[in-house]
Amino acid sequence: MSAPSEVPEGQAQASDPRAEHLHVRQVTAAWRRIESWLRMHAPDSHALLEGGASEGEIRALEEALGAEVPAPLQALWRLCAGVHSSRHSAFMLGRRALMSLSSVLQVHRTEMDFQRQEDERQPRGDDEFTFWRPGWIPVLSFRADDFSSGLYLDTATGLLCYWSRFAERWPKYESLTAYLEEMADALETPGLIEAPKPGLIDGSLVWGPPTNPDQRALWVPFAG
Repeated sequence: MSAPSEVPEGQAQASDPRAEHLHVRQVTAAWRRIESWLRMHAPDSHALLEGGASEGEIRALEEALGAEVPAPLQALWRLCAGVHSSRHSAFMLGRRALMSLSSVLQVHRTEMDFQRQEDERQPRGDDEFTFWRPGWIPVLSFRADDFSSGLYLDTATGLLCYWSRFAERWPKYESLTAYLEEMADALETPGLIEAPKPGLIDGSLVWGPPTNPDQRALWVPFAG
């Protein structure tokens, strides 16, 4: 399996402090746009947002992961460190839920255990199979309490990549910044995107139209 971090030279995540600072500002601005929209239009979803993580919590997570958390992801977690479990917790773009730090660590440990088992079963070589790498940090999951699939940040490249329980791995977004900005744009100008589009079920943001008939009957597309 060709791992997502195996990309051509030049696509690696920039280590330039100025570029890093720019990404932090962009992530912060995009999240504030998202949070503002939720507060105004989807109060039930806004109420699910957890508070920001402290510096100590982020440092402790880095130590447990054995990997440095990139500054843009740290910036996001300082603003919001996940969502509470709920039927409509997967209100992020792509029908994903922002993971709590404890969930991030849980998934990372589980996947690294699979990788260690694979390494013991078959020595690494030309036919190596990559389940996970220390620098792959989970960010979003299927739901707040369902980690069967999601998106992780590849710290070697900055790519936001898809994972599933079937060991599927591929790049999905150019960066965390791109993902958050795309979501903010979709919420503010829904007419410019293809389905799934933002909509509401009562006070919850739901991307749709939903496939569930009962939810589809309640879903109201957001017109902007």
